Amino acid sequence: MERYEIEAFLTLADELHFGRTADRLRVSTAHISKTIKKLERQVGVALFERTSRKVTLTPVGAQLREELRPAYDQVKQSVKNAKDAGRGIHGTLRVGYFGSAGGRFLLRVSDTFHTRHPDCSVQIRELQLSDGAGRLRSGDVELQMCCFPMEEPDMTIGPALYSEAKMLAVSAEHPFARRPSLSLEDLAQVKMIQNPPELPTYFDEFHHPKRTPSGRPIEPGPIAATFPEILALVGAGKGVYLTTEQAPQFYLRPDVTYVPVPDAPPLEFGLGWLTTGHTRRVQEFVQAAIDTRDSAPM
Repeated sequence: MERYEIEAFLTLADELHFGRTADRLRVSTAHISKTIKKLERQVGVALFERTSRKVTLTPVGAQLREELRPAYDQVKQSVKNAKDAGRGIHGTLRVGYFGSAGGRFLLRVSDTFHTRHPDCSVQIRELQLSDGAGRLRSGDVELQMCCFPMEEPDMTIGPALYSEAKMLAVSAEHPFARRPSLSLEDLAQVKMIQNPPELPTYFDEFHHPKRTPSGRPIEPGPIAATFPEILALVGAGKGVYLTTEQAPQFYLRPDVTYVPVPDAPPLEFGLGWLTTGHTRRVQEFVQAAIDTRDSAPM
């Protein structure tokens, strides 16, 4: 059944009058009559009893109306919801982040966004390294704070919002813990804790290379799925991990020391979203994030 056939049938079932049905749908009476006859041929039975004085539903027509109406109303509501989500700025916007620094920044962005759009609330959700972009693709979040580079074909990535210098998390008992700074070349002397395999290879290679700049191999250590797991392994002396300057503020542990690595590329962060999920409220949240970045340093 075509949409216009469903609309003609349900409207006639409500009005039980061809003229009023035609007026409501802004078509001719002849068009309604032709549409209903076509529908009855498809069904193979009359849906309406017609006399010179009145129009009534047949038993089959009444059954079709009862079964068709809820489904049609749901389709109309779903289309309306999609339009509202695309055009309006209300409801709840779900935004994901990795690490406490990202959560702190997004809370500031949420305050700016809510001031501008009080009818739309923001729900901040913590993600794990092993999630990758999975929770974005599943619809659990509409935006997520991404660590660059992020080169997923189904995603759009916004501008960099803040950056963090690299530090190496080492066991407090390791000789590196007594150094004022380290170089990427020093990584040839230790085991590097490995990220979960769900992370894209290009991302892992950029931030946790398998070789030093001179080409010396970096021995792989155990795999960890979350940052607390990583720190537990580091503290136990099972390996080291390249993290950021924010880590000592949020993840201070007596068994872990953070040492600057000045020659490592900094981490840059920005918002990412599914290209097919670019709604007005997503656009406005990204703008609020840019304005927050420009108003004060991280």
